[in-house]
Amino acid sequence: MILNAFLLALREIRNNLLRAGLTTLGIVIGVGAVILMVTLGAGATKRVTADIGSLGKNMLLLIPGQQRGPPTAVVPFDMATVDAVEHEIPGLAEVVPELAVQGVAVNGNRNHATQINGTTNAYLRSRDWELSEGRDFSAAEILGGKSVCMIGQTVRRELYGDQVPIGARLRINKASCEIVGILSSKGEAIFGQDMDDIILMPLKAVQRRLAGNTEVNVIRISVAQESDIPGAKDQIQRLMRERRHILPGQVDDFDVQDLKEVTQILTSITTVLTAFLSAVAAVSLLVGGIGIMNIMLVSVTERTREIGIRLAIGARERDVLLQFLIEAVVMSAFGGVIGILIGLAGSAAISAALKLPFVFQPGIVVVAVGFAALVGVGFGFFPARRAARLDPIEALRHE
Repeated sequence: MILNAFLLALREIRNNLLRAGLTTLGIVIGVGAVILMVTLGAGATKRVTADIGSLGKNMLLLIPGQQRGPPTAVVPFDMATVDAVEHEIPGLAEVVPELAVQGVAVNGNRNHATQINGTTNAYLRSRDWELSEGRDFSAAEILGGKSVCMIGQTVRRELYGDQVPIGARLRINKASCEIVGILSSKGEAIFGQDMDDIILMPLKAVQRRLAGNTEVNVIRISVAQESDIPGAKDQIQRLMRERRHILPGQVDDFDVQDLKEVTQILTSITTVLTAFLSAVAAVSLLVGGIGIMNIMLVSVTERTREIGIRLAIGARERDVLLQFLIEAVVMSAFGGVIGILIGLAGSAAISAALKLPFVFQPGIVVVAVGFAALVGVGFGFFPARRAARLDPIEALRHE
């Protein structure tokens, strides 16, 4: 019986193919848009997590000045602060001093504005950053502040093309350095910043030759165990308040940023935006359901005489109800399947264009199919019941 009703539904849809296609368009758009939003949202969340992870594992950033709350004076750190954090806070894997300055790198008639980071080899270890060519700094180069450097892939490409300039001299502002290593590619950061557009030099070399001071503007702290991050953060805050003579009740003039918290905040933002946009897209499903109800009511009116004949020759009310209900569900299901295909194809194309990972979400596909079928049942029931309750005699008189 169900198979027969299904075949009748297919025949009716085929006889009115254009009308059925336009009717299911709302379902197609709604399902496709929901899948598109959820898939892109999942890709954005994964990209956020990966980009924050590329900054380092179990990472805390100690920054002068207050990044949240009322503004405070920005008093840079020094190496004594770095040594205090390294020796007085237990459970740390790496403590990395960093001084970043902007400069223009020059090779012959080529020049490129970039960021120069004065740091140590621990910077590479804390960020799991490998070298594609060459070596890192020697202990003597770090202690003596020798003018050597490691360059990112963007700097290499802009100044040397496809060459491997190990041993070449590179001029940065009025100073020069010998290239001893080339960093492997990291790609773009979360906000579009090119992480390969960077030059690393020993901290003392940048302080002496480029910055003209002994400051440290960021201390990158890698905690050995993830479970120890909250405790380490509290100990660092207490140590810094003591060293900078901040009295109880006074605002900190430094900030300890937990990158895991940053990840959670950004992830929650993308999740909320995805849910909001998906809810807006789901309105199309409601519109599509109303369209199906409208067309089914028209179909009942057009086929009144046919319904009367079926009832007159022995068809039961439930047989007529089932026929029209299956017809509504079939249209809705077809729209759902087409919407899924369009949503996945669109998600893949947009993800590639935005350089987001494509994250297939089987759960949302199942939900979309189920919801589309539910729309067909919900909005098809009233027209089907109306058809089933027609008086056979009155239906036969209908022209």
